[in-house]
Amino acid sequence: MNSPDNIFPDINRQISRADKEQLLTQKGKTIWMTGLSGSGKTTLAIALEKVLHDKGIISQVLDGDNIRAGINSNLGFSNSDREENIRRIAEVSKLFVSCGIITINCFVSPTRKIRELAKSIIGQDDFMEIYINSPLEVCESRDVKGLYKKARSGQIPDFTGVNSEFEPPDDPALEVNSSELSIQESLNLLTEYLLPIVSVR
Repeated sequence: MNSPDNIFPDINRQISRADKEQLLTQKGKTIWMTGLSGSGKTTLAIALEKVLHDKGIISQVLDGDNIRAGINSNLGFSNSDREENIRRIAEVSKLFVSCGIITINCFVSPTRKIRELAKSIIGQDDFMEIYINSPLEVCESRDVKGLYKKARSGQIPDFTGVNSEFEPPDDPALEVNSSELSIQESLNLLTEYLLPIVSVR
C-alpha cells in the first residue's frame, strides 16, 4: 500500500507546462461533456477532435467505452465504482492538460457531486463543463447501443435516465441542445466557444 510519506513527485525539474504549451501553441484544457446516453456526446467529441486536428490543435477523446475497456476495466457500476471511474479519468485528464493537450471527455457523469470531484482534481481553470442536453425520449429513440432496451427489461440496473437520476449542471460553461440542433450546428457552437480558449495562435 502506497503511503503519502513514501511518494515524492519530482515535478520541479521537469519541463514546465507553460513551455510545453508554448511549443504546441495551444492551451491544455479538459472539455467535460455530460449528458444522457444517446445525447450525442461521443459523436460531437469525434467531430470536434477532427476540427481541432485540422487547425493544428492536439486533443484526445476519452469516453466511457475506451476507458472501461482499458484503464477502468476492473470497475463495475456501483456508486463507489462510478466515483472511482471518474476519479481515474480526471487524474488522466490532468496529466494530459499538464502537457498542453486538450482532452475531450464524454461521460454521463450523472451527479453534480461526481462532476465536482472531476473539477477539483483537474482544476477549475482547466475544466469546462459542457452540457449536451437532449430529452430522455429522444436519447432512447436513438439507442444505438441497445442500452435503454436492456435497462427497460431489467438487464442493466441503475441505468441513468431509466432507474437512476441524471442531475443536469446548474451552470455549465456551454449548453448544447443536441435534439434541436443538427450535428453541424452543435459542432459550430462548440468550436466557436472553444477555439479562442484553447488556441494561442
